[in-house]
Amino acid sequence: MAYKKVFPNHYHFPQRINRLGELAYNLWWAWNPSALRLFSELDRPLWDSLNHNPIAFLHKIDQKLLENAAKDSLYLDEYDSVMQQFDTYMNTKDTWCSREAPDALKGKVAYFSFEFGLHECMPFYAGGLGILSGDHLKEASDMGIPLVGVGFIYHQGYFVQKLTEDGWQETSYFHFNFEEMPIIALTDADGKPLTISVQLPDRKVYARTWMIQVGRIPLYLLDSNVEKNSPHDRHLTARLYSNDLEIRISQEILLGCGGVRLLKKLGEKPTVWHMNEGHSAFLTLERVHEMMKSGLSFDEAAAIVKKTNVFTTHTPVPAGNDQFPLWLIDKYFPVIWGELGLSREQFIELGKQTQSWGDTFSMPVLAIKLSESTNGVSELHGQVAREMWNFLWPDKKADDVPIGSITNGIHVNSWLARRMRLLFDRYLGVSWYDRMDDEELWKRIDLIPDLEMWDIRRHLKRKLINYAIESARMHWSSGKHQPSQVIAEGVLLDQYSLTIGFARRFATYKRANLILSDYERLLKIITREDMPVQLIFAGKAHPADEPGKLLIQQVYRAAKDPRSQGRIVFLEDYDLNIAHLMVQGVDVWVNTPRRPNEASGTSGMKAALNGTLNFSVLDGWWCEGYNGKNGWVVGSDKEYDDPNEQDKMDAESIYQILENEIIPLYYQTRTMGDLSEQWVAKIKESIRSCAPKFSTRRMLREYMQEMYLPTMQKEK
Repeated sequence: MAYKKVFPNHYHFPQRINRLGELAYNLWWAWNPSALRLFSELDRPLWDSLNHNPIAFLHKIDQKLLENAAKDSLYLDEYDSVMQQFDTYMNTKDTWCSREAPDALKGKVAYFSFEFGLHECMPFYAGGLGILSGDHLKEASDMGIPLVGVGFIYHQGYFVQKLTEDGWQETSYFHFNFEEMPIIALTDADGKPLTISVQLPDRKVYARTWMIQVGRIPLYLLDSNVEKNSPHDRHLTARLYSNDLEIRISQEILLGCGGVRLLKKLGEKPTVWHMNEGHSAFLTLERVHEMMKSGLSFDEAAAIVKKTNVFTTHTPVPAGNDQFPLWLIDKYFPVIWGELGLSREQFIELGKQTQSWGDTFSMPVLAIKLSESTNGVSELHGQVAREMWNFLWPDKKADDVPIGSITNGIHVNSWLARRMRLLFDRYLGVSWYDRMDDEELWKRIDLIPDLEMWDIRRHLKRKLINYAIESARMHWSSGKHQPSQVIAEGVLLDQYSLTIGFARRFATYKRANLILSDYERLLKIITREDMPVQLIFAGKAHPADEPGKLLIQQVYRAAKDPRSQGRIVFLEDYDLNIAHLMVQGVDVWVNTPRRPNEASGTSGMKAALNGTLNFSVLDGWWCEGYNGKNGWVVGSDKEYDDPNEQDKMDAESIYQILENEIIPLYYQTRTMGDLSEQWVAKIKESIRSCAPKFSTRRMLREYMQEMYLPTMQKEK
């Protein structure tokens, strides 16, 4: 296997800073602010215009700027410091894994996911699942866990969102040039693209391989856009989440079966196979098929393979669990079930789920049946998953179903604002990052002076508001937006008003419009001269989700309504960059899923880490995070039979708590200028109670202790 890193032939780095290219090809820079500054300080406007993509940046930067930097003593000091940190990180043998789980170093985890959200310059993700996958890889790198990632690279990524004057979501796509992205082409011994193939009805489909280096972790990505394939098959990995079931099943065969073949070709020998959601579940059949070549029966091979598989389910929403009609199984798998020594009925039984309209082949069912361990992603989701999949264990009560839970977390270095990190360095100690899951450490948060905390919170809000204003100005200068659209995009925001954020995928169960339920009452709340409130929305609806698009339109129309005085804003084309600005910059983070449909939710964890207070339904992680003092609860944990009644009660709860608790607390009489001491006290309680519990450090430690290590030991 060989790596190919592409720069223009004429391109030359000054010798003194010639490792900038090496650094750019390792996403370690994405969660290290000092490394990011090595690029941004060279040409900030160019850096921002290229979506913070270091490879495109180094392709386009004026050579003279590099030559000047190579003579700048201050820049060189920073460069040397960053490269020393990078080398130490990449070469050290003293990691969490070597200290706490040395036996794991003898094995390897293969982590399969349909999407990976690593950085805004690589939009190969659609939402929370992808961001969680990306954070999983980054934390595995930090902890020194031996892991490889497997997924797809999407030539058109997720869509670009544009809103019409009436607020209707329109979609467009880029065709990415991977040679201008921090992506490495893998080649074989002859210098040709490293490829694998899978069998689909009447044809083979080929895929070449790319790699993204995520710190110490390689992420291998399959790409069907190769000349050997038909035009149709070349587009299998063009976009995420097609609604065409034939494309979807073809993608999942390529990911599961092709991913196993790729790792074999690369010489990787995983001892744990982790399926992150059911999209990759066909890997179980590929592994059984491979093992049967040594003379084992299906049952014997399946029993061995099962011991080394683990499965994480992420959603209690039926639409989030892939299932295929049986006619598709008949079309795509008759050869496979014959090679496995199974009848059609036996094969279908591996993934059979009976619905009101008939039987389907469920990818989560296949994954559960052929995995040693299965987990949900919060305690509540674990309970919901046990009830959801209880039919697989008809002799057990739901409480006894063997599905556990490991609550999601966030990669702290990726989501913590730089100034907040510096604040923690000063008052928690410079080694706090190595002890981030130590609850005793976070009691030191009280040592931070209120005024310092408040100043940083104000700074982060200014960054968000400045982004919104500059974005609105850019759209206005394009000549394509009406004045009302510019106002809807945030040009009238101010830094002194209480600012509330709502940003996520616009699926109907997330109820983005809940706060608009009594619109006249909302207008009175947000337009009080003495206690104004700003609402900032962002998010995308799936291109095929018409009800989700209607939600966006409803919010956008409210943002354009002159009566809202520019205090309702919708930020277009939500991505990781906007997500960072929002979770760090708003004062209150609102989350309103219809309980219990939010499996975990990690945006609120990111907000809490940065001192943003949560106002959320008791669903997902907030059931574990809320302690009565660190935020607010929308509604209650009551179960409703009538969703309309649930919506009515939850909306009333939002208005009452805003009117009687949140707004008065923010604007209470202040003894130190504009500092609200009780508000800052709540911020500190939120950070102290949430930061140690909801990091990927804690999450990966639990995966290691509860799933990875036990599986490695069984593999022996």
